[in-house]
Amino acid sequence: MSKISTGTVVRVSTKEALLKRRLRRHLSNLGFRRSEEGVLEAPGTSKEIIRHLHAPQRQELLQGESDFITRQLPRLADYFASGNEVNPEHISPRLERVPSNSWQGDLFRLASLTWSVPVSRGFGRRLRYLVWDENNGKLIGIFAIGDPVFNLSARDNYIGWDGAARTDRLVNVMDAYVLGALPPYNMLLGGKLVACLIRSREVYDDFANVYGDSCGIISQAKKKARLLAVTTSSSMGRSSVYNRLKLHDEQYFTSLGYSGGWGHFHVPEALFSDMRDYLRDIEHPYADTHQFGDGPNWRIRTIRAAMSGLGFKGDVLKHGIQRELFISLLADNATTILRSGKGRPQLTRLRSASEVGSISVERWVTRRAATRPEYQQWDSAKLPELIKTSYSTRQSIAKLKLA
Repeated sequence: MSKISTGTVVRVSTKEALLKRRLRRHLSNLGFRRSEEGVLEAPGTSKEIIRHLHAPQRQELLQGESDFITRQLPRLADYFASGNEVNPEHISPRLERVPSNSWQGDLFRLASLTWSVPVSRGFGRRLRYLVWDENNGKLIGIFAIGDPVFNLSARDNYIGWDGAARTDRLVNVMDAYVLGALPPYNMLLGGKLVACLIRSREVYDDFANVYGDSCGIISQAKKKARLLAVTTSSSMGRSSVYNRLKLHDEQYFTSLGYSGGWGHFHVPEALFSDMRDYLRDIEHPYADTHQFGDGPNWRIRTIRAAMSGLGFKGDVLKHGIQRELFISLLADNATTILRSGKGRPQLTRLRSASEVGSISVERWVTRRAATRPEYQQWDSAKLPELIKTSYSTRQSIAKLKLA
């Protein structure tokens, strides 16, 4: 507390002032500027800029996982292929669901660290998968589906949901929050193969077995949940993986358009933790009311509450980086059931994972191998460096001061 010459007493919160300066400096270092209306403006939308914006979040994750990497990489490195171990014409994809507290879970976790954009651990219900190449015992890729966000207007408009219908039937939808192929399979369009496996009979059946008697996310009422649709989004703007994703004229993902550029990826965990401390100091309820099922919505509400309390104009959560949104329908009549809540899923065109994998190899992998043989140069010994560089800033971007 300090006095000014008029005799008026002014309370100065050093902790609050430091937090405000840290946030401004962080956003400025990322290259964000603020418009006259108080809206954040990103320094651009190229893939390199998006990687740059994720750099602090990636670095935090890498630091937190350093002990895990040191322990597990020597033990699990043999499951990652070199190019000379891959025979494109004999690739035989096999799907394996990841059990809890297993070495497969450790392998999934390690593989996800090769991504240039940090991978979420998901919220609520989760099913995780490894995609193997049976021909050589190596890992092709991974994917995971979990509870979807509650508010997603592009999805709701596509299905034809109003608020009540969404609340009642969102239990039948999941979101693919991790999805991709690993080197050298990613050089052979393995990402498309992995994406198509989401729309397989095994995934549908696994969901029914694990969550068929689960409760609604919001209503908590017990429902006979069926996996009718899976949403996902690209991390780098327009997607080259999901667009035109068809097998034998069967659509595997459909574009829903683009997100509005909202989110919290540019607020790293350390800053978020300080925001929660600030909300505790002012006795705000959002600081410690995170409950199962709240998912990302709670984090967004918490950041917004802290920003408001700190006096920031505009909405820092509107970062302007749009993602392309997609949906995969597992039943022929999925939208009808989701819209009306009536009917039995028609699954006659839902193929097995083995069928999907075989068609995908013929459709994409062998053709790419014939024209792009550089996959053969990949050496799995480069995996530690790949993990390291996934978290480094790959391109220097001019620093823009936040107005």
